[in-house]
Amino acid sequence: MNITFIEGVILGLVQGLTEFIPVSSSAHLVFFQNFFGLKEPIIFFDVCLHLGTLLAVVIFLKDDLKSIFLECLSLFIPKDKMELKQRWKSSSYARFALLAIVATIPTSLIGLFFKERFELLFSSVPAVGLMLMVTGVILYLTKRIRNAGKEIDGITILDALIIGVAQGLAIAPGISRSGSTISFGIFRGIKQDIAARFSFLLSIPAILGATIIKFDSPLNLNEGMFTYLAGAIVAALAGYLSLKLLSSMIRKGQLSYFSPYCIVAGSLAVLTSFL
Repeated sequence: MNITFIEGVILGLVQGLTEFIPVSSSAHLVFFQNFFGLKEPIIFFDVCLHLGTLLAVVIFLKDDLKSIFLECLSLFIPKDKMELKQRWKSSSYARFALLAIVATIPTSLIGLFFKERFELLFSSVPAVGLMLMVTGVILYLTKRIRNAGKEIDGITILDALIIGVAQGLAIAPGISRSGSTISFGIFRGIKQDIAARFSFLLSIPAILGATIIKFDSPLNLNEGMFTYLAGAIVAALAGYLSLKLLSSMIRKGQLSYFSPYCIVAGSLAVLTSFL
């Protein structure tokens, strides 16, 4: 099944905008693919879109990733006589990276054992709509949290595990990965902008994992490569812009602003599927 150039660009735009903005990229891709009459996903095209959004988040987090690399390196190549324990306590970015690894463990386990069950939901627009409404409720609840002030050094292993479980459940189409991880970080008392950066960091192994999983299916590399490349470039550009927008809104405490959209879009999806 092929897609036109315009469809590829539109789907790339949808993927890039909704991968990080908490309105569920999987839900919107299901809606748009149904609109275009694409009943089955085009595996290699999906891989290209994921690689585009992966590039966006790596560029957006380049300073954080550089700090993580340098601090992790300094743990093993110290410039002074500080003991490893002392160096670890002063290495907040290295701790950030370790907690991201911890959070990835439950995500990976959920993906490993429940991936096929969650994938069944992709063929059900009403189910996707209901999950999108759940995302809306989760986002709305963040406005009720007033004491979220933990910095990086205050994040615990339990916090990371809970956020990792939230990310794992976001395999279900309609549950926003960024929305659930940022929201549960806030529920655990983590400062909003720190919860967002942690979510963005977690998206790197999550997107890589999703890309690797898709390589289990046969790929057709000969058809529509220009369309696939265009989709990936659009996804990367839109993904970077959406990261900038979301970060700005989170700093202003506006994460819950996306809640009405998710609830209305989910409700419309459920209603129209029965018409």
